[in-house]
Amino acid sequence: MVKASPGAPNVVFVVLDDVGFGQLGAYGAPIRTPNFDRLAANGLTYTNMHTTALCSPTRSCVLTGRNHHSNAMSSITEISLGYPGSNGNIPFENGFLSEILSKQGYATFGLGKWHLSPAEQTSAAGPFDRWPTGRGFDKFYGFLGGDSSQYYPELVRGTEQVEPPSTPEEGYHLTEDLVKTSIGYIADLKQLDPDKPFFLYLATGAAHTPHHVPKEWSDAYAGEFDDGWEAYRAKTFARQIELGIIPEGTLLSGHDPDVQRWSDCSADEQRLYARFMEVFAGFITHTDHHIGLLLDFLERIGELDNTIVMLISDNGASAEGGPTGSTNENKFFNWVPDDLQENLAAIDELGGPGMYNHYPWGWAWAGDTPLRRWKRETYQGGTTDPFIVQWPAGISARGQVRRQYAHAIDMVPTILESLGVTPPEAINGYSQADIEGTSFAYSFDDAEAASRHTTQYFEMFGHRAIYHDGWRAVCPVPGPSFAEAGMPFGAMELTQEKLDVLDSTAWELYRVDSDFSETDDVAAQNPEKLKEMIALWYSEAERYQVFPIDASAQQRLLVNRPQLAAPRTTFVYWPHTSAVPENAAVRVLNRAHSITARVVIPETGAEGVLLAHGGNTGGYTLWVQDGTLHYVHNYVGIEEFHVESDRPVPSGAVRLRFEFEPTGAPDVANGKGAPGRAQLYIDDELVGQTDLPHTVPLLVSLAEGLTCGRNGGSSVSARYAPPFEFTGTLLDVTVDVSGEDLIEDDQARIAYLLSRQ
Repeated sequence: MVKASPGAPNVVFVVLDDVGFGQLGAYGAPIRTPNFDRLAANGLTYTNMHTTALCSPTRSCVLTGRNHHSNAMSSITEISLGYPGSNGNIPFENGFLSEILSKQGYATFGLGKWHLSPAEQTSAAGPFDRWPTGRGFDKFYGFLGGDSSQYYPELVRGTEQVEPPSTPEEGYHLTEDLVKTSIGYIADLKQLDPDKPFFLYLATGAAHTPHHVPKEWSDAYAGEFDDGWEAYRAKTFARQIELGIIPEGTLLSGHDPDVQRWSDCSADEQRLYARFMEVFAGFITHTDHHIGLLLDFLERIGELDNTIVMLISDNGASAEGGPTGSTNENKFFNWVPDDLQENLAAIDELGGPGMYNHYPWGWAWAGDTPLRRWKRETYQGGTTDPFIVQWPAGISARGQVRRQYAHAIDMVPTILESLGVTPPEAINGYSQADIEGTSFAYSFDDAEAASRHTTQYFEMFGHRAIYHDGWRAVCPVPGPSFAEAGMPFGAMELTQEKLDVLDSTAWELYRVDSDFSETDDVAAQNPEKLKEMIALWYSEAERYQVFPIDASAQQRLLVNRPQLAAPRTTFVYWPHTSAVPENAAVRVLNRAHSITARVVIPETGAEGVLLAHGGNTGGYTLWVQDGTLHYVHNYVGIEEFHVESDRPVPSGAVRLRFEFEPTGAPDVANGKGAPGRAQLYIDDELVGQTDLPHTVPLLVSLAEGLTCGRNGGSSVSARYAPPFEFTGTLLDVTVDVSGEDLIEDDQARIAYLLSRQ
């Protein structure tokens, strides 16, 4: 058995989600984060740490020390493409820190958000070699996808799906659960093997959508954001200057053309938008509180001083709530616009289990103060993030700022140098690729040391940038803002012709060593330097497998994904099985399909869900209630289209069936899936019919999959409370998407329609 070196420090990575440069107290924010501030006061605050501008790509950098395209993670795995730099399969040649440290005698614990396995490989069928326990973690507890309800998470322990230990009504919240479990894992280890060090990778769901937090945490901020996002920026900027977070001479970047001025918002808009921000701030403070409990525990057991804690956010603040914010982020991914009056009606429910809320992008712009733009873009606002390091036993400096240039790929080599560990030549039989990051351990006790990470490329959805020795060139896509480009969020298709135009006209140039917030484009004054930087970007892009460049995002949801099984049009599901993740579940959207349940109903009757896909953010469900058969199509949480049988379900062996037949084409650009005729059958007899004016166009659900015999997670329909397990005998449910098995019985349809006159 391998033993770690005597006195080897523990390692803790805390990875926050969608937290911008100006959203923690230690970085000047008016959001209260006393425990993150405590880390900064006892450690180092880095102000020049960079990420990829998106979650999974950054996380792959954090854990491997390689660039995201080298990790085949150009984007998130749900919209991966088949090219080497973007297929979503992190090579085994790029070992994880967990794999390295487990071979050095460390216990390794992964908790929270993973989002590093190919989306089609996250079901109960595996394969599990790219799950956390397949990449070096002894234990894992969390969720595999990109985001999760904080109240109804689809949890995995090891490789098994598990239910949350309690309900929202009983006070459940995912952040609290993750921290409690982290403490439990560490306690189990230390009470049995006190000298064994651990690596804890704790990736919170916070502060990604949904911004879920108990109401008392949001109410603590009542009225504090009523003066709007410009005021937030001004206060944060002043505090950043006071704290020395931003370099002397930094200017506050100008008003973003995409962001409505607060004074131009109506009173209703201001009231709603301020509440969105109160909820977000409460979410951050709630997260800080629970991370504080972890730090308190480590201190109580005498482990904190010899623990290297690194806290980072995976990208800049998120603009995915759009200009108005949303009570349901699933609307954004389905291109469905939000409605002010609908959102106002839900204002008191924001942050609760019935919402999937996200603030307006004005708050994302403010949250990245003093920088430009936000997540998904490679301006500094998308790629420059909070980063705090604490290690009392190994770093003598306390409460100091570090300005050395660094990137998420630098975390692994820094840890290895600090531990005195040489990167292995092979892991599990795979020869290892070179680590591409640069250790910044040299900066721990030398604030004036020159940066050793001198060149770094960026690319996300075609938005490109390159840093080199204090210079930064940026090529924004579709332009510096959507307003200036005359295009909606995420709409650009990047052809070679457009790329050529961008390369000749769109690149900007900044001296970020003296213009941290990218306010002065000096491209016109330095044409030769700009050419040099563009050439350098292409050289780095070739080196790290960036090509081809693809600017599409939501459009990729329409692409057929790789699947484990051979292509099929019939899917059979059984009760008492694991939830099927979105990317592995049958795709019924915009196509003819049928759902047939074979059941046995006792003489006393039965009720419950036969098949449910999604949750309160959108989906569909087939169930029996009060003796009749029901179907609901939940259109992104806005409305429920319901059809009910006009006669009771009989006892005995029965086939209960739903059919959908499209009657028109989808209008995806306007957030509407195919309209169609919805019909219910009992033993091939038509018993209910309605027309659906439109359906969900692209994505059934962000984080809740398909379940048979129950409604896992939040309820697809408000007409019942989950899990509403079926109380009869459910043999199986077959979903057919061939369109060939629809019952053709025109006489029955005519008779049914006449009976309803």
